Amino acid sequence: MTRFTIITITYNAAAVVGRTLDSVFRQTYEDVEHLIIDGASTDGTLQLAGEYKQRSDESGNGHKVIVRSEPDRGIYDAMNKGLTQAMGDYVLFMNAGDFFPSDDTLEQIAYRCRLNELPTAELPAVLYGETNIVDGEGRYLHPRHLQAPEQLSWQSFRHGMLVCHQAFYARTDLAKNLPYDLRYRYSADVDWCIRVMQEGERAGLPLYNINMVVANYTEEGATTRHRRESLRERFRIMCRHYGWLSTVMMHGWFVVRALGRKIK
Repeated sequence: MTRFTIITITYNAAAVVGRTLDSVFRQTYEDVEHLIIDGASTDGTLQLAGEYKQRSDESGNGHKVIVRSEPDRGIYDAMNKGLTQAMGDYVLFMNAGDFFPSDDTLEQIAYRCRLNELPTAELPAVLYGETNIVDGEGRYLHPRHLQAPEQLSWQSFRHGMLVCHQAFYARTDLAKNLPYDLRYRYSADVDWCIRVMQEGERAGLPLYNINMVVANYTEEGATTRHRRESLRERFRIMCRHYGWLSTVMMHGWFVVRALGRKIK
């Protein structure tokens, strides 16, 4: 049975982490590993995580919950710690406040991709889907503006991050060899997704579109709060992977596209 490793990064997230933990707990799919990587929280986050682990352990739902708390050098350093510990076939990042759209999301993903019928060596490099945006209270706002393409490749991200980080399920054996680049404080996830897709291409593995919403993403995250710095980093990342001229031309198109939306 294909195992999913869910990594949740927390730091003083007691106000929002509950809905994330409840969402994972309610997943009907049994073979789930949930790693909670905490940055030495001083609020009630660790108490909630501990109570959740006990509830999950006692439920017999087939989930394995591991809580790790220690100081880190930021969110991407914490994500790297999670990657080193992940034991599933696929790894996905669901941060505090984010949650699955339904109790059977993982069940549907496994069924649609027929993952349990494939030898491990033939599993797609990436599974990806759509994302809904929710507010700070977890209420639905709208679908994510950028839609996942039917056919995804590492070249696709020259048009922007077409697949949300929370809707990007990477094969763990590929991801473990590609840690997040800590030179980027706000957009290392963009660089990481591109490099995972590049590695999948080198291995001759497909990227599989699940064709369903797989994540509810809280828009009030660190990237949103530091939007200008994030955009600068994304420009550097795109130059690194796609070249300076192509990146400048594409950003010109981004401006035209944004103006078009305002006119409408």
